[in-house]
Amino acid sequence: MSEKTIPYKIYLSENEIPKYWYNLNAAMKEKHDPFLNPATLKPCTKEELCQVFCKECVDQELDTTNLYIEIPQEIRDFYRMYRPSPLVRAYCLEKALGTPAKIYYKFEGNNTSGSHKLNSAVAQAYYAKKQGLKSITTETGAGQWGTALSMASAYFGLDLTVFMVKVSSEQKPHRREVMRTYGAKVIASPSETTEAGRKILREFPGTGGSLGCAISEAVEKAMTTDSCRYVLGSVLDHVLLHQTVIGQECKVAMEKYGIEPDMIIGCCGGGSNFGGLIAPFMGDKIAGKNNIDFIGVEPASCPSLTRGKYAYDFCDSAKITPLARMYTLGCDFMPAPNHAGGLRYHGMSPVVSKLYHDGLIRAKTVEQTKVFEAAEQFARIEGILPAPESSHAIRVAIDEALKCKETGEAKTILFGLTGTGYFDMTSYKQFNDGTMTDFIPTDDDLKQGFESIPDIAVNK
Repeated sequence: MSEKTIPYKIYLSENEIPKYWYNLNAAMKEKHDPFLNPATLKPCTKEELCQVFCKECVDQELDTTNLYIEIPQEIRDFYRMYRPSPLVRAYCLEKALGTPAKIYYKFEGNNTSGSHKLNSAVAQAYYAKKQGLKSITTETGAGQWGTALSMASAYFGLDLTVFMVKVSSEQKPHRREVMRTYGAKVIASPSETTEAGRKILREFPGTGGSLGCAISEAVEKAMTTDSCRYVLGSVLDHVLLHQTVIGQECKVAMEKYGIEPDMIIGCCGGGSNFGGLIAPFMGDKIAGKNNIDFIGVEPASCPSLTRGKYAYDFCDSAKITPLARMYTLGCDFMPAPNHAGGLRYHGMSPVVSKLYHDGLIRAKTVEQTKVFEAAEQFARIEGILPAPESSHAIRVAIDEALKCKETGEAKTILFGLTGTGYFDMTSYKQFNDGTMTDFIPTDDDLKQGFESIPDIAVNK
């Protein structure tokens, strides 16, 4: 098909919003190892998981057989407020780079929350309401998940407590106020409001916190509050499942115009947006239908895939959550207080970790200043101010396009633009002022985190 027939933005109709989520776990020939009960070190039962999470989410978490899981009509009705999201051909960026590569991005920032996080937030809030719960708790790093869940909780009439990583709360007070405007109670983590928070503050006085810390507090709050459950914005299989609306819309839009991606790139913190973007394409790769190069991009300051260990580890700093086998830096790892925001988690999704371990995806790390160079270049050329997290994918997409310029290859590149950066102006200011620095942990820096990984024997 002629390039001239491909518009700048490819929109689907409301009728093409996916009716089913794509269960990548079912498509994988080898499943990831099960979650373990921290007390018994035996696989978690449904009953044990239901003490922490909503029942329907647990059912989805444990489903390894159904390739498609129906999206309830109430959730699809909510999706209609902002989905389908556009698939954009970055013609201006291609021209500026002078590359023969064809660059596309799936833009998930065109909703009020400003990111892809709303795709799972509305699902989990819906299931909590359906279960008859009165309240839910969560953590948030950059604040995008907390914002999205605040919106969804208000829509379904649920009380919400958000434990926001302290350094992000300080850097992004306006994001905190958006959550409060939607009715959420926001607590900077670690805090004095939970035993987990008090313990972390004793061990790490003055810490800026981490997602692992915030998860500990949110889980404790949920388990000590009547009619309450904990909901998570990334990492877990059911969260990745909800994000597959992204990849499915991409696939339909590309097939309409005869576009076949050679490379799909996404930022990686916990892994849900990357997993959701690649899911249907990865299912085809596993079935031998394509040979796409999948690249997950993580910050050099928190390199769980590229420098972590593939092992069972706690998902939180207080060691009260189930253990997951994943690529991890150790639950005691305290990331540098930089602006990678939501990518500052010590571990990676079990699904994404298994795909990486089996060689089905690649991973790259990028330094913060290079990320912001790409972010500003993209903003000036394509007109969207990207979130710092999303800009990790932009950085590698630009690098790969420039490689095509050198080799003359006209590769088709797709990347996920997960959200906007309009609440990240503190970090943009630091970059513009020339005060932003890079931090790459040394082996000694990583050692403390690795020492916290439990010694649990697993098959290779």
